[in-house]
Amino acid sequence: MTRSARTPLPFRMILVPIAFSVALAGCGWMNPMNWFGPSERVQTLEPKGGYAAALQDDRPLVPQVTDLRIDRTLTGAIVSATGLPPTQGWWNAALVAENDGLPVDGVITYRFVAAPPPAVSPDAHRALSPESRELTAAASINATRLAQTRRVVVIGAENSRAVTR
Repeated sequence: MTRSARTPLPFRMILVPIAFSVALAGCGWMNPMNWFGPSERVQTLEPKGGYAAALQDDRPLVPQVTDLRIDRTLTGAIVSATGLPPTQGWWNAALVAENDGLPVDGVITYRFVAAPPPAVSPDAHRALSPESRELTAAASINATRLAQTRRVVVIGAENSRAVTR
């Protein structure tokens, strides 16, 4: 048998590491609890009014939906719609899916929305062809949802268009 198995460790072999740990804990720069300083209040990135208010889409519907097409892809389909706003300068056009893009009775419905220009000049209507005002927006439908879909509808403010398969 060895000597360490027969006799307990000397008291100072245990006391030295404990005393060293206590001494370091008292030092500000050596104490790991003080390395990063006290916590402070951090400004959040949450929008005013919360996330529900930020998700609300208040862009108006494009007045006229002039064209709607569906192109098949390897992973489903792409729905693209063309709309005609009353003046030039409309921007941020999108097809916003109703019901989170889930088909209801085999129908997927989109709202065609866009942001109006910040200021419309008095001659914004004059000498502008309809082609120069056209907006196009697109959305994708995955293969799973496409298999459950018989019809796609895009809604504008004055009309809507639909494609049936």
